[in-house]
Parts: sequence; C-alpha cells; structure tokens
Amino acid sequence: MSTWGNDLKISIFGESHGPGIGVVIDGLPAGLPIDREELAAFMARRAPGRDKASTPRRETDRPELLSGVRGDVTTGTPLAALIRNNDTHSSDYGELASAARPGHADYTGFLRYAGWGDVRGGGHFSGRLTAPLVFAGGLAKQLLAREGVYVGAHIARCAGVADAPFDPVRLDRETLLRPGASAFPTLDAAAGERMREEIEAARMSTDSVGGVVECGVVGFPAGVGSPMFDGLENRIASIVFGIPAVKGLEFGDGFAAAELRGSEHNDPFRLADGKVVTETNHAGGILGGISSGMPILLRAAFKPTASIAKPQRTVDFRENAERELVVKGRHDPCVVVRAVPVVEAAVSLALADALLGAKGYEGLQNRK
Repeated sequence: MSTWGNDLKISIFGESHGPGIGVVIDGLPAGLPIDREELAAFMARRAPGRDKASTPRRETDRPELLSGVRGDVTTGTPLAALIRNNDTHSSDYGELASAARPGHADYTGFLRYAGWGDVRGGGHFSGRLTAPLVFAGGLAKQLLAREGVYVGAHIARCAGVADAPFDPVRLDRETLLRPGASAFPTLDAAAGERMREEIEAARMSTDSVGGVVECGVVGFPAGVGSPMFDGLENRIASIVFGIPAVKGLEFGDGFAAAELRGSEHNDPFRLADGKVVTETNHAGGILGGISSGMPILLRAAFKPTASIAKPQRTVDFRENAERELVVKGRHDPCVVVRAVPVVEAAVSLALADALLGAKGYEGLQNRK
C-alpha cells in the first residue's frame, strides 16, 4: 500500500521515470493558508543536483496543485498535487529488467508484481517518491506551526563522523531549525565538513555511505496519543519506515536504554512555572505512546545507497543464472543529506495526523 494515515491521509503515486509523481492528501482542514515560498524552500532542501553529495539528476520539483486549493488557501476537500519528471535517463536501466541490483527491491518487486513492475530508476520504490512526501509534509509543517509546533532535523552521524546532538531537555526552536537553513544540515560545521570529505571519498571510489538523521519536535502538547497499537511512536514509525533506505528507528535513548538501570533511565518529574516537566528526557518526549510535553526526539538510520558502480554478483531471475552486474545511472553517494527534510516531513505528517485525531477537524479549521 502507498496510502497512509488515519485522520490525515496521503496516497502517493507514480514512478521515478514515469511522466510524473504526486500525492493526494485527504483531511487537511479548510482555510489553511499555504505559504508557497516556504513550501518551495522546504522542497528545495530535498531536490537533487545541489552538490556532489547528491545525484546529478536535476528536477525542478514544482508541484502542480490540481484540487483542494482556492488561491493559496485549502478548501478542505482532497488536495492533489502532481510533480512532473523532466530529467530521466531510462536507457541506463535496460539490463535491470531481469538482473536484480543487490540491496534494491528489484527482485522482491518482481515477485510481488509478477514481473510487471517498472524498474527504471527504482520505479515506485525510488527515493524520487519522497518529493511528493516532502510536499505533503511541508503542508503539515505549516499546519503545525500555526499551533506552535515546530519540527527540525540534522545529520547526527554519517560515515563514522558524529555531529553534536540536540539537547533533549533544553531544545529550543532556534537551535531546532538552524540546520535546515544550512546547505549541509549539521549543528557543528566542522563535523559537517568532515562528513562531506567522507562522502566525496566514497563517491570517488564508486561506493556509498549511510548515516543517521536526528529529528526533534518542540511545542507539541502533552497528552496526545494512544496506548498500545496507535501510540505516537507507532504512528511516527509507520511513516518513517516508508522512507526508502530507512533500516532503523529509535526514540529518546533508544537502544542505549537497554544498557541503563531504571534509576538512570527514569525521568524525574518537577514543576517549572506551574507546568509539569521532567529533569531529563531519556524517554524522548513520549510515555506509553502519549506525548509528555517534553521535546520529542528520534533518530532514523539510513543504509548506504544501494546503487554503486562497483562490480557485484547477482542473479538473472528470468534466465535463472548467476552473473556480474555494474549499476549504471545517476545516484547519491549518500542519501542522508537529502533525507533530512524527508524525515521532517514524515514526522510532521504523523504529528498532524495525531493532532487532528485529538482536536478534531473543526478544532484546527480556520473559520472566516
């Protein structure tokens, strides 16, 4: 399924080398003003061809709004957006119709769709499909900002180089949003430069590297979410794992919590100006699937780009024979740089969905 959401639903369509890609969004409140310049700037952070850390493929990524908008304001009916593909080199993918690229969904997609799937550029499995996701998430970010909620992210780790982490207790809006204003989204510029060097070294050796994106949220109200199967972690995870190349996700201390004692991991409560807060934030702002009012923190792990120009062993599954494959085409030596706004978009959609569920459609609607 390429449809997600409870109260705010998105359905993403298209293939990497098809005529276009897009999204239908259902559940956006009526009367939401759309800042098109802000939306374009957010989408530009994900766009390809900006530097050596990304694919040289160049796409304008200008969404055509087909419905759900009157002027620059949402009507409340389904909003459909189309992004046309302009820079495709489909001839690079001719031999992939039957030879599976290691690390890709070519083989599993062949099985799932009985050989009818489009493998050019990865087809519907491509990172190209994150463009409409970022469009939808950009609208969700604007909806959240109207409620005083802000979402930001940075590269926490890449190719063995670590950035400074977000402060889990004292994270503020300015610090949260600062990496997004930089061409290379890190808190520590020196760490970012070392990451660039490692990415370039991988590119020059026809290889790739992975990394971790840390995402933070400030201003999200306490008490939103549900226990067990529809908690905030569940909702966020269900869409973040829809981002191509994501292989792991943790909240708060995550897997490091397994090495702590309860006395170390528990977050003591206290009062600050009459408001309940915690002295620490090992939980990452979520307890029992429900927001605590503290900053929400999570980290998503991205595998190295699967498409590399090194000889690799594979199987021609039509001929049932082993062979060697060198992947052609234009690919990111590291997807993590462009993935930062994608994670922001996914988390924004999850939180907007949860907030709509808690406050109701009318609660977030902008009445005349």
